[in-house]
Amino acid sequence: MRTPEHRPEVRPLHRERRPLILTLDAQGQPHRWVTWQHAIFYYSRNMVAWDAGDACFTFLGGTSRKTGNRSVITANSIIAIKGKALSTRNLLQTPPLTNRELFHRDRHICAYCGHELTGTRLTRDHVKPVSQGGADTWMNVVTACRACNQRKGGNTPEQARMMLLFAPYVPNKAEYLILSNRNILADQMDFLAHHLPAQSRWRRA
Repeated sequence: MRTPEHRPEVRPLHRERRPLILTLDAQGQPHRWVTWQHAIFYYSRNMVAWDAGDACFTFLGGTSRKTGNRSVITANSIIAIKGKALSTRNLLQTPPLTNRELFHRDRHICAYCGHELTGTRLTRDHVKPVSQGGADTWMNVVTACRACNQRKGGNTPEQARMMLLFAPYVPNKAEYLILSNRNILADQMDFLAHHLPAQSRWRRA
């Protein structure tokens, strides 16, 4: 939360700039991204417990017939929502496993040869192959280039004599929010970085 001397930068909300707003629960834990329209809804319904961040955006509403004044609401880049306003289905801490999020977790780097490649040249590799009882879960998958995946085949890394350069792990909610937004504001990124798991490769970005 801001001190009196900390005045965030206020920016007019142009049509071409529509940032996503980072929402938190009332305890300050990362929750989800919402549009600025949704953020305005939270403010107008008094659902914002507190706000933070170095940027805020102004929204101009309608004009009052009685006063002739135009309504103005300012939304911060990071807002905490009062408990009852949160949807429990969005509080799940384990993000869904998709190739896009997997490749982002591993920074588009093959876990075997270490080459950084585009998504079209990468695959999902099961450390313990499915044919040997391996599960399709975050703790058993890594990013692999097509050549390494073919070379490994239906073997474990030990059986294929291919050393893993890094171990798989489950991204937490903060990391998933980083993975799912390509246009994160600097203050939002700084906030999420403090909630990353110790093994996250995004700590070394």
